[in-house]
Amino acid sequence: MSSIYDIEVVTIDGKPLKLSEYKGKTLLIVNTASECGLTPQYEALEKLYEARKGEGLEILGFPCNQFGAQEPGQEAEIKSFCTKNYGVTFSMFSKLEVNGPDRHPLYQALYSAIPERTTAPDSEFVDLLKGYGFEVKEGNILWNFEKFLVSKDGEVVGHFAPDMTPDHPILSKALDEALAK
Repeated sequence: MSSIYDIEVVTIDGKPLKLSEYKGKTLLIVNTASECGLTPQYEALEKLYEARKGEGLEILGFPCNQFGAQEPGQEAEIKSFCTKNYGVTFSMFSKLEVNGPDRHPLYQALYSAIPERTTAPDSEFVDLLKGYGFEVKEGNILWNFEKFLVSKDGEVVGHFAPDMTPDHPILSKALDEALAK
């Protein structure tokens, strides 16, 4: 059985990197976009990273243009946007696809480990997407800023809805548990 650590990704600066570089760290993996209503989550993600990186948290941002074409820029533009507007210092990577026939192996592994996402009890996000005419397909990442939590030993332990902010109590509790192990 292969591990998440066997998967290779490309940094936002174009360098190949195996996820084994993050062995022993708790990972919060997020598909991101610069022109989305949820884009301000970059600020909360950076705040979380600054507060918890000393405990072993790494946040990995993967830009994706599959949802409403909300990440049209090239990597240099994305990096500049994230740094200038949100002070992002956590790891960012090259754009990839999270759904469809070209779904990146990372997202194949994440989604197959935990297909059901945790949503906030009061979330109306799916209804909102449907109201805008977006098709919500079973077996797919829902939207930008969907989050996966990976334990220090490489096990996917959480999958969280896009509208669940990084400081939401449900996500915070799961993160506390993962960092404590």
